[in-house]
Amino acid sequence: MSDIQTLDQAATLAALTDLAELFSETVRGGASMGYMLPFPPEEAEAYWRGVAEAVGRGDIVLLVAVHDGRIAGSVQLGIAMPPNQPHRADIKKLMVHPLARGRGLSRRLMDAAETEAAARGRSLLVLDTATGEPAEKIYQHLGWQHAGIIPGYALFPDGRFCDTTFYYKQL
Repeated sequence: MSDIQTLDQAATLAALTDLAELFSETVRGGASMGYMLPFPPEEAEAYWRGVAEAVGRGDIVLLVAVHDGRIAGSVQLGIAMPPNQPHRADIKKLMVHPLARGRGLSRRLMDAAETEAAARGRSLLVLDTATGEPAEKIYQHLGWQHAGIIPGYALFPDGRFCDTTFYYKQL
């Protein structure tokens, strides 16, 4: 059975090993997540330390899916917005470990992020994802609206250019 949890700063730091493995395996699998290959867990730990600091400041809400006692997925809700966007939040880095896919964890994480956003008075969520990748189907299935595509916006971990699709959802 899987459980969705919200991690505070201390819990994020305590889970660095699982989070780093999750992120490293996701990038190793080809996901365009802002990092290039090779991306060992040690590098991923530095990223998660930064996330832990942002969680501590209240800039990010970190949600994780725990399956069989280990973190099998995560998503971040970016809530640090400019003064003219207090109604908005960003969905960041939805990832599910390759060995845990097909269990509905993406849906459960996204549902939890939407619930958290609504509880914080956010009525508009935005995200971006690599065009043509499986995540697009997930977002479309969950009712996200296509906003547009920017060609060559980022790179895949192997260095190929990656178009990026932007989505939004009104809560």
